[in-house]
Amino acid sequence: MPKLWNDSIETHRRAVREATIDATAELIAEHGLLSVTMSQIAERAGIGRATLYKYFPDLKSVLDAWHERQITTHLDQLAQARDHASHPDQRLRTVLQTYARITRHPRGHHDSELAALMHRGEHVTRAQQHLHAMIRDLAAEAAQAGEIRDDIAPDELAIYCLHALTAASSLPDEPAVDRLVEITLAGLKPLRRPHP
Repeated sequence: MPKLWNDSIETHRRAVREATIDATAELIAEHGLLSVTMSQIAERAGIGRATLYKYFPDLKSVLDAWHERQITTHLDQLAQARDHASHPDQRLRTVLQTYARITRHPRGHHDSELAALMHRGEHVTRAQQHLHAMIRDLAAEAAQAGEIRDDIAPDELAIYCLHALTAASSLPDEPAVDRLVEITLAGLKPLRRPHP
């Protein structure tokens, strides 16, 4: 097949896939995750059910694609936050603030069984590893600059930060999230050495 034809088909496939995921996101925002059906998704995306099933065999596969896109968007937000700050401690602070705010916002899947289902899978594992590596590297930079403690491995500091900031999901507002970030950062401050 000519390259132009292949490119057109691939562009069309991407457009249908994105329209499907966009429709799913809209429906989840309007009705909640548990109320979304394949028929609703097809209708909202403007495609037939048969076409939808060519791209996604079942509702779980659509939800997985939606969730993977959410995670990718969050990782992009964290990378942008990191890249907008220049000083090592500011880079770490900005990423932790962004992560805490992302953690606080509802994700649209409040049912605990469904939330557990959505947070399994290879894409989630890869994202968690990527996030851990980002925080670890920022902690290492800040420790090397003398901005945070260097008596604990950056790997352990990253674990501490990520676990501490999961509490943001149950906080009532942004000021509470900011306070949580400050408390977390306080735990990273260098230890004061006693004067002889």
